[in-house]
Amino acid sequence: MHENRPCSLRFEAVMETLHGYGISTTHYLQLHYGHAHGWFALASEAADLRTTFLLFFPICFHLHTAVGVKLLWVAVVGDWINLVLKWILFGERPYWWIQETLYYGNSTVPQIQQFPTTCETGPGSPSGHAMGAAGVYYAMVTSLMPVLLKGDGDPVKKWCVHGCLWMLFWAIQIAVCLSRIFIAAHFPHQVITGVVTGIAVAKVFNRASWIHSATLRSYFNTTFFLLSFALGLYTLLDATSIDPHWSLVKAQRWCLHPDWVHLDTTPFAGLLRNTGALFGLGLSLHLSMLMEPETCGYRDGAIYRLSCALVTLLLLSLLDSFRPPAHTQALFYILSFCKSATVPLTTVGFVPFCATAALNVYQRKKCLQSSKLHHSS
Repeated sequence: MHENRPCSLRFEAVMETLHGYGISTTHYLQLHYGHAHGWFALASEAADLRTTFLLFFPICFHLHTAVGVKLLWVAVVGDWINLVLKWILFGERPYWWIQETLYYGNSTVPQIQQFPTTCETGPGSPSGHAMGAAGVYYAMVTSLMPVLLKGDGDPVKKWCVHGCLWMLFWAIQIAVCLSRIFIAAHFPHQVITGVVTGIAVAKVFNRASWIHSATLRSYFNTTFFLLSFALGLYTLLDATSIDPHWSLVKAQRWCLHPDWVHLDTTPFAGLLRNTGALFGLGLSLHLSMLMEPETCGYRDGAIYRLSCALVTLLLLSLLDSFRPPAHTQALFYILSFCKSATVPLTTVGFVPFCATAALNVYQRKKCLQSSKLHHSS
């Protein structure tokens, strides 16, 4: 036991040094690039899984169904893995660490700013934004390449497409990582870990062809497993006298503005949001198979697909304006689950069904009119 003590102290010293360098990086970015706060905020917004659910998923699903399904699986399972790792690794966040550390001793403590998006309440390692962005954008890039290079053996074009897409991918990752460090939500090592883990998750799902033929039972079982495993880990932490809400307590104590601490950044909110989306996807895919009217080839048309995508984006923007009331946590979590389930139900089921039914009515009227004209002539 005494042998482990020096190892523990050395590890703590290494982590303190890492955190100290991280604070220096945040301070440097805020001091020299404070004017670019709007761009950093935009990068964080693009990396938020809300953007994936409300924008990327509906567009990808309507333009290429398999890509949309894969994108949702990558986002949901990746964020669930992120939650589990956060609870295991107990990562600090810069905005509260600097308030509690003895690392600086008698030296001057760097002054770092907080922003409305700084005060996230979950543990800090790995970065969920960096991990989500890496997984989602990696899945999109690797899915887009075969489409752009379909039937083209030109090596120059292949090199250009690969080069452009991967440059764009890494530019987005760097922007996201810098944005998370800039707002003092994460340390550099946390965003790097997030990017590596996110790419690993996307690589796994690039090979997981079974998700495209998963049964409704598989969706239910997966949703139940994700929920029960996370709740089991939460119970285990609580039983071993580790407060699972330790990071929420720190956020509430050290956030400059109490109204910047939002319930939807808690680990449980993310868990129910993600499992709701997966549950909704499974339900909508199988309901649409049962209720799908005769399409007469409509769904193969680009105009049909683009129209469905635009209508879906409009409806989801209206859905996003609904914010579950936060005064009761249980109600907030239940409504968050239902709201997330509504996203795939709208995208996969409601909009295509209504669009196809409307087109069928139009076709029948058109046929009836032409039939009357034929008889009158």
